[in-house]
Amino acid sequence: MTFSKGDKVSWNTSQGSTHGLVEEKKTSEFQFKGQKFNASKDEPYYLVKSDKSGETAAHKESALERR
Repeated sequence: MTFSKGDKVSWNTSQGSTHGLVEEKKTSEFQFKGQKFNASKDEPYYLVKSDKSGETAAHKESALERR
């Protein structure tokens, strides 16, 4: 499943399910908050802003569900 900027998504955390909005799709290697991510066209990552905390995090496409 592919997501676009502004899509509402959810993902699981150790505290339970969290919701947020897709900010950007990454399809090549990138650095974010001091970590290196190996994104590709086959396995993209998304920068997602949490509704609850307002923080942005990187998640694999497979970890996200459309809301």
